[in-house]
Amino acid sequence: MEKKYTASAKISDVSISGGLFGRVSGLVKEQVLPYQWDILNDTATNAVPDHSIENFSVAEGNDEGYPSHCIANFRIAAKEQEGDFYGMVFQDSDLAKWLEAVAYRLMSEPDAELEKTVDETIDLIGRAQQDDGYLNTYFTIREPENRFTNLCECHEMYCAGHMMEAAVAYYKATGKDKLLKIMCRMADLIDQNFGPEENKRHGYPGHEEIELALVKMYEVTGENRYLKLAKYFIDERGKKPYYFDIEFEKRNRASHFSYLYPPYGMYSNGPKYEQYHLPIREQKTFEGHSVRCMYMASGAVDVARLTEDEELMNACRGLYENMVQRRMYLTGGIGSTPKAEMFTSDYDLPNDMVYGETCASVGMMFFTKRLLQAEQKGDYADTMERALLNTCLAGMSLDGKSFFYVNPLEVDPVISRENPDRAHVLPVRPAWFGCACCPPNLSRMITSLPEYMYTICGNEAYVNLYLSNQAKLTLENMEIQLDVKTEYPYEGEISFEVKTEGEYGICLRIPSWSSRKWSVAINGKQVAGAGRPDNTYILKDGFLHLIRTWKPGDHILLELDFEPKRIYANPRVSKDVGRVAIQCGPLVYCLEEVDNGKGLQRIYLPRNAKLELVRRPDKLEGINEIHASGFRLKDFKEEDVLYMADTQWEYEPVKLVWIPYYAWANRGENEMTVWIHEK
Repeated sequence: MEKKYTASAKISDVSISGGLFGRVSGLVKEQVLPYQWDILNDTATNAVPDHSIENFSVAEGNDEGYPSHCIANFRIAAKEQEGDFYGMVFQDSDLAKWLEAVAYRLMSEPDAELEKTVDETIDLIGRAQQDDGYLNTYFTIREPENRFTNLCECHEMYCAGHMMEAAVAYYKATGKDKLLKIMCRMADLIDQNFGPEENKRHGYPGHEEIELALVKMYEVTGENRYLKLAKYFIDERGKKPYYFDIEFEKRNRASHFSYLYPPYGMYSNGPKYEQYHLPIREQKTFEGHSVRCMYMASGAVDVARLTEDEELMNACRGLYENMVQRRMYLTGGIGSTPKAEMFTSDYDLPNDMVYGETCASVGMMFFTKRLLQAEQKGDYADTMERALLNTCLAGMSLDGKSFFYVNPLEVDPVISRENPDRAHVLPVRPAWFGCACCPPNLSRMITSLPEYMYTICGNEAYVNLYLSNQAKLTLENMEIQLDVKTEYPYEGEISFEVKTEGEYGICLRIPSWSSRKWSVAINGKQVAGAGRPDNTYILKDGFLHLIRTWKPGDHILLELDFEPKRIYANPRVSKDVGRVAIQCGPLVYCLEEVDNGKGLQRIYLPRNAKLELVRRPDKLEGINEIHASGFRLKDFKEEDVLYMADTQWEYEPVKLVWIPYYAWANRGENEMTVWIHEK
């Protein structure tokens, strides 16, 4: 890898204004974060079914809901409240992710009252920390004698990693280092216990996360030990004999999740579940738990970039390519099965059994963001955008009051209720979960979105995501300002006003879905476009490099292809053979029962049917619909007959209405499907 100056945009230097994400960002800041704070303090109780595999024993329909008890756990650990630990073993991470999201909010909008709340919470965290630096409320309260004895299951380093990320973010937001010092003590304790030295444990986390967090700690403190420890955890994983087997025997085969351990549950599929089946440098495919895979890969890219490790970077490239070409849904979802929230095999992408956890697509954004910092390739940004605008956005209702853990591509509410194999596929979003990793993960990603929008490389600014914003970007040798206006992803025009004089590059992503139809004009004159022979500006790796001497007031207009398109899956995806999906711009569309009536799986789209894009600012907070004429297969005339040797099929004409996938399940219980038959 060529060593060069690279950075992401600073959150404080990019203001998202208007459009879809102006609304979504405001919703998270004003509605979602306060609501989640109430959840963490148990002042907002919600009756919700929990469909996460890690908490599948919780009874459905529990009218009492699931309190978080997260803040209470810290008070109990600090000996300021009586009681026992409650929640998942990784419950601390819910608070950590909330703190990180709030820190990003404070970077863009200072708020003295909110900062005071965070400071008081950090004081509590400090009081819950043990004298030697250890911080984990579960083990402090329940099993203080068993610290670091069950890395496979008990998420100690996962929780520590999330709190480290929160500490770094809050330090950057406010300059206050109390939480950073708390987590430096925890990082130092972990470093004292783990590493290649003979007197240390030769282990690694069961759920990856601390690897990327240690890199953040290194970058803000300059402490090289943290980068070395991150690299150690990446490289030690997968070596034989497997550490988790050794650990299991040492504790006399005791387990935390007894119903999940061999031979009973998700750990019984062997080391693939936690990605220690092979050293990462030898892995060719993502295996096992999809969120773990994304966090592992994110940490690996960070380590590869900072240590100039081309072998490790090549492994990450190979894993990415296999994922997007063979194991990713059209919506940017990953994880094909509810059994342990896992990747399965190439082309196994069922629509009605998919897991597609919101956290997994958020994790994919972490991974692609880091790939873009390591090497500026438009394909990474295309994948980031696919995950963001489809699965990630679908993970939260339009009012910010309910959330999806699972993101299916086909839903029948009756089957979801009656078939236990489909119980995870919900037709409506619950208000909260017993295993609540997804809502705060989504919040921290959305509040940090400016970091994903721009990558700085030398004196070039790469535009990864097209959102209305005002940006002040620090290049290698200068600072520039841009004013971006667009109705994207509902329109294909993106307008840039340049505010800064000087010679530098603005690199525009040309999405793969628009590669055959696009144009760029500067000050009203077209300078580049699909099929244009002029080579004044270079199109390389999906980015058009506009390098020139700019003047204040210069105007760039990028126009992308916003004709609705039919999308077909590789025939090896057996569930989608003979089916078609609709995409317009970066948005995947779906049919809902409320617009199209019952029996969505009996709908056919004629091959010659015209697709019409219709703007609907009055519907679902402002969307585009796609209209077409199709037909629906009628039921057998003999209603009581299940199978027939011969029949005359009958069809009825229907007007089809598609809405963006992210907006489904906001109008009550519905059938929904992304893929339909084509004839």
